[in-house]
Amino acid sequence: MTRRGAPAGMTRAEKILGGCLLAAYLVVLPAAAEPLFELIERLLGSSLSDGVRDAAYYYVLFALTLAIFWGWLGRTTRAFFDNAGTVLAAAGLGLVAFYGLNELSWRFLRLIVGEQVNLNDAAISARISSAPHSTILIVVFLAPVVEETLFRGYMFGNLREYGRWPAYLASCLLFALPHVWQFAAAGGGPAYLLVALQYLVPGLVMAWTYERAGSLWGSILLHGAVNALAVWSTL
Repeated sequence: MTRRGAPAGMTRAEKILGGCLLAAYLVVLPAAAEPLFELIERLLGSSLSDGVRDAAYYYVLFALTLAIFWGWLGRTTRAFFDNAGTVLAAAGLGLVAFYGLNELSWRFLRLIVGEQVNLNDAAISARISSAPHSTILIVVFLAPVVEETLFRGYMFGNLREYGRWPAYLASCLLFALPHVWQFAAAGGGPAYLLVALQYLVPGLVMAWTYERAGSLWGSILLHGAVNALAVWSTL
C-alpha cells in the first residue's frame, strides 16, 4: 500500500517532461506569450481580447499537464477515491489553516512590504471585470490543476524523497516567484520581489495538505476553494 504523502511515484518520462514543463511555465511561456499572441493576431488579421488570450494560455497549459502527467494523475485520482474521507478532511483542515495563518502572516508582512499593492491580484480583479466567465474558469479550475501538479505533485513530491524540509522550501519558493517576477521585471523593481513572501503561507499549507491527504486532489480542492472565495469577495 502506498504510504500517505507519497502516492505512486512518477515515472522517469514524467519526471523529465515534467521538468521541461515546469521550466517553460516559470520562464519560457511568460516571456514568449506576448510575441506569440502578436504573431497569431497578424495571421488572423484581428486582435484577441485579454480574456481570449488568458483562456488560450491556460487551456494549452492544462492540455500539456494532462498529456505529460496523465498516468500519474490517474494514480493520484485512484488514491483519492480509495481515501476520499481523508482527502476531504485534509482539504478542510488546510482551508482553516490557510485563513488563520494567512491573516497572521499578512499582518507581519505589512511591516516589511508596507502598503505595497499585489499586482497579480489587481490583474486578476481587472480580468474578472472584463472577462468574468473565462477568468473564473481559469482561477478556480485550470490554474489549480496546473499549479498543484507542477509545484506540489512534481516539485514537492519528487524532492520529498530527499527530505521533507527541502521539499517544502523549494516548492514554496518556486510557487511564489511566478506570481511576482514578471511584475518586478515590468517596472515594479527588485523591491517588489518581497511581495513573494505573501505566497509562502499558501505554498506551505497546500504542500502540507497534499502530504496529509495522500492525493494531489487534496491540494487541488483547497487551491480551487481559496481562489473561488477570493473571486466571490470581488463580485
